[in-house]
Amino acid sequence: MQELIKVDNLTCRHAGVEVLSGITFSVERGEYLGIVGPNGSGKSTLVRALLGLMPISQGFINILGESSESFTKWNQLGYLPQNMGHMNPSFPATVAEIVQMGLLAGKRLPRRISRDDHREVLEMLELLGIGHLHNRLIGELSGGQQQRVMLARALVNKPELLIMDEPTAALDPEIRERFYEMISQMNKTSGTTVLLVTHDSGTIGKYAYRMLYLDKKALFWGTFEEFCKSPEMTAFFGEHSQHLICHRH
Repeated sequence: MQELIKVDNLTCRHAGVEVLSGITFSVERGEYLGIVGPNGSGKSTLVRALLGLMPISQGFINILGESSESFTKWNQLGYLPQNMGHMNPSFPATVAEIVQMGLLAGKRLPRRISRDDHREVLEMLELLGIGHLHNRLIGELSGGQQQRVMLARALVNKPELLIMDEPTAALDPEIRERFYEMISQMNKTSGTTVLLVTHDSGTIGKYAYRMLYLDKKALFWGTFEEFCKSPEMTAFFGEHSQHLICHRH
């Protein structure tokens, strides 16, 4: 299997304070990795470091064969940030236009949308169950619908790697569950490699293959089966909580 992400001994500091220390893990092509941990554990800092937005104090990150600090393969990477809240209802862009921006990012100058591009946008919207909204203004949609639009924008370029940072934090439980199921199905059917950051440790085990549990350090990295059988994780979480996280019982 080809490694799409390789992180070795990563340490990051902010204002002189160590916010991540000695993080090591890898993600292979086609895998689904859930990154979990409490608030303030460094999950979003790790995403920022992966995207080259956070200086690295020690160690290295290799992503899609390049250093994160000089990354160029943006057309092979999809990124869905934390829920941004409802957009202004008067924001002058339709759903289709927002998704088209994902295609434009991967084009050379002069950037233009072709007839085939329009078809791909509509097909992606249909895949996510929001094709009927293509002419609606993005600001008129619900929070769950807006998140699907942003996911469509991240996916329309057919990225090899999809990175999502707390994408369901502001969604209600029913929409959140549908979102997780949709990402899992996409991972299985199209082989898209998924890295999903979430505080929802009680749900991610139903969908992801591996887990990285962070609390400024990597407390665990491995499959959920390995997590389930780990005496160290039993001692840390307690047997009941451990099995609620792993979803293997």
